[in-house]
Amino acid sequence: MGLTNDERTRVLALATDAVSAAVCGGPAPESPSDGAFGEKRGCFVTLKNHGRLRGCIGVFEAHRPLGQMVAQMARAAATEDTRFASNPVTPGELPELSVDVSVLSELVATDDPLSLRLGVDGIYIVQGGRSGCFLPEVATETGWDAETFLRECCGGKAFLSPDAWRDSETTVYLFTSEKIP
Repeated sequence: MGLTNDERTRVLALATDAVSAAVCGGPAPESPSDGAFGEKRGCFVTLKNHGRLRGCIGVFEAHRPLGQMVAQMARAAATEDTRFASNPVTPGELPELSVDVSVLSELVATDDPLSLRLGVDGIYIVQGGRSGCFLPEVATETGWDAETFLRECCGGKAFLSPDAWRDSETTVYLFTSEKIP
């Protein structure tokens, strides 16, 4: 993956500008297309206010370049996260809002979900029409072991049985992310 320091700075600025534009009703910022910004890469944008989640939206498989995806996911995290539909991000929150961008690797299906490296690998679990994911840092923030990480994603995010990750009809994908900042 490996974004340069300049690209990391510009990714964060783009996401921050896109959140501000979305919340304040301004025009979307122009997305750069040079370097990593021109590559088709998945990303997640996470918004927090004093450590409290305010929005998180992303995609694994980008159909557009990273620059466009960062701007789109930042806007969506601020305005479309259904968990905050009744309490969306407001312009008054912007000075207190932290914006993180996770640029993702390709998804890799695994036959051994317990082989995941806590704090390094994220998980994406799919069964039928249901799916759920946790970014790598969720394991570190919660202190969960690998089995709890998998169970919580199945039961709490994908609305499957907590042990669905053991089911042969469930696909567990691993991925890494480059978190900015």
